[in-house]
Amino acid sequence: MEKNWYVIHTYSGYENKVKANLEKRVESMNVGDKIFRILVPMEDIMEVKDGKKKMTQKKIFPGYVLVEMYLTDDSWYVVRNTPGVTGFVGAGSKPIPLIESEVANILKHIGLEEAKPKQVFSVGEVITVTTGPFQNFTGTIEEVYPDKGKLKVLVAMFGRETPVELDYSQVQKMD
Repeated sequence: MEKNWYVIHTYSGYENKVKANLEKRVESMNVGDKIFRILVPMEDIMEVKDGKKKMTQKKIFPGYVLVEMYLTDDSWYVVRNTPGVTGFVGAGSKPIPLIESEVANILKHIGLEEAKPKQVFSVGEVITVTTGPFQNFTGTIEEVYPDKGKLKVLVAMFGRETPVELDYSQVQKMD
């Protein structure tokens, strides 16, 4: 018998409650040899509010929980009858396991990737610098580095445009 990852559908907003309930049920119903890991995949999102960076966690798949398990009648019953679970994802009544590459991508994504900034900037956009030595200057975005959360901005000073590298949290889009 092979252990696989399955996706269970939950009531939206109940993902963490389902995870906790299921973990308790695995223990109380003694099926720890059939049901292994239970995940609510989350990712860190960087939000910029009032010029300050703030990390928040966001569910990658709202309404879904991943379960690593051997699929048997017992394990299926335990998961399926957990409060908040509306069913397994799959065709008809048979749950379909995730493909190994899908699981690898999800696990890599939730464990190894850096946070993605929430704000999206594009080349040519005009911004205002909100903090730092160039505060209150306006500039035009020349390059965007989303992986670093930085921008190369051309700021007009002393009668010419000067390239400056700024953090996302230091700038604000012009309305």
